[in-house]
Amino acid sequence: MPEIREDVRVMSEARTEEPAPARQGRRRLPRDLHRLPRRHGWFLAVLGLGTALRALAMAGYRPALWFPDTYTYVVTVFHPRPDLVRPAGYSMFMKLFEPLHSFAAVTAVQHLLGLATGVLVYVAARRVGYRAGHRVPRWAATLATVPVLLDAYQIELEHLLVADTLFMFLVVAAVSLSMTRRPATVAAIGLLLAAAVLTRTVGQPLIVVLAGWFVLRRRIRPAGVLLAAALVPLVAYGAWFYATYQRVGLVGANGAFLYARTMSFADCARMDPPPDLKVLCDPRPPELRPPSQEYIWAKDAPLVLRPGITFTKENDELAARFAALAITTQPLDYAASVLSELGRTFAWGRPVYPDAEIYGYYEFPVTEPGPPGRYPAQVGAEYAKLYEQGAIGTEIVEPYAGWLRAYQSAARLPGPVLLGVLLVPPVAAVAELRRRRQGRPRAGAPAWLVPWSAAVVLLVTPAAAAEFDYRYVLPAVPLACLAAALSLRPDVLRQSGSNRRVKRVWR
Repeated sequence: MPEIREDVRVMSEARTEEPAPARQGRRRLPRDLHRLPRRHGWFLAVLGLGTALRALAMAGYRPALWFPDTYTYVVTVFHPRPDLVRPAGYSMFMKLFEPLHSFAAVTAVQHLLGLATGVLVYVAARRVGYRAGHRVPRWAATLATVPVLLDAYQIELEHLLVADTLFMFLVVAAVSLSMTRRPATVAAIGLLLAAAVLTRTVGQPLIVVLAGWFVLRRRIRPAGVLLAAALVPLVAYGAWFYATYQRVGLVGANGAFLYARTMSFADCARMDPPPDLKVLCDPRPPELRPPSQEYIWAKDAPLVLRPGITFTKENDELAARFAALAITTQPLDYAASVLSELGRTFAWGRPVYPDAEIYGYYEFPVTEPGPPGRYPAQVGAEYAKLYEQGAIGTEIVEPYAGWLRAYQSAARLPGPVLLGVLLVPPVAAVAELRRRRQGRPRAGAPAWLVPWSAAVVLLVTPAAAAEFDYRYVLPAVPLACLAAALSLRPDVLRQSGSNRRVKRVWR
């Protein structure tokens, strides 16, 4: 008995002498898990509702919704090669799921990427704000996730077999990591940006934006690591593209798209183009011309009537020369045209643009879409049947589809609200300047600058190089919301009010 009592005493002393951090670590994990719903309850509620809406989309529209670009992507899945119009990144993404023989698997993963984007925005708002010297309140971080998690058009875009959802996730992931100090993570940012560019080439300026962010913070070496990590995959893809077409670049349609963009204002009487460029002129006045995309895809467009396919090297270079002449001859008209296209982003309503067909692809349909009409899409449809190992199409299942259509008629982010979100950080910057004038210390480069700049670039670039399209807006929205959340400074409220309840609500 004395020996037993002595063993018990020794064991008790050992527990008492155990380091406090170890004891606290064992107790903290269960307690924190128990507190998780209470601490992040609003965000978890929004995330749960977003998950339910996406499950509704999977149940109501089986297995996916189709877009004209989809068929080109599917062809590249079975014939891996660079495309002249679109990079092959999204096709390689689809290739990962080809052994499953199910487009439903692709849309399910895209919905998961949409949810993951919302999580990234919430986590980045909370952690990046904390590292920047203030913690973004939970309500603001949650509110920043609402457009990406609950916007009906975002959910519809995720259900479309197009590259935009994957592109959005890659860009938001890269921006969310941009506050890191570890070289390995900086390299990951570069690789994410390279993957985004190879998904949609509109992401190219973002490499400069994020590298510039590191330079602005006087972190030259990480900026170099980021550029190297981004350029290596892009150079490799460019070499593949050159080996295929004997052309330099990632795609072969930049000149054609810029030409189509300038046709909204180009006046050949003022430009006085040389004879070889005059064949691309449109004698109609600008106000009577069709949307820009028609100058690439319409059968009677001047560029389409040229010998060979629209995107041959000769045609694309001719179109690029025409566009350069139009812009240098009419720079103010070009700027006004870009602003006009950009202004469509912030319209309160959702007017039909660029035409009823394209506009209809962004709405949950009432009736099952018919088979593709154009020959290239028909070829892609045959490969899609091979991918699915059966018939393709969209089965509409009621009442789930009807619930989604009703939801889409009410739940979207209006253009003026997006404009207001974009204006929050500049207004906050003006307030910060006033604080500095009062002798407060300088805080350095604001954390909101990189997501805000990325959002602006994603909105302006399509308007400047191609044309406005509703689906081009959605990848910029989570970045704009993240920037707005990061620009809020709760320390101002805490300094101005001593009420403990106000402080608790803000936190």
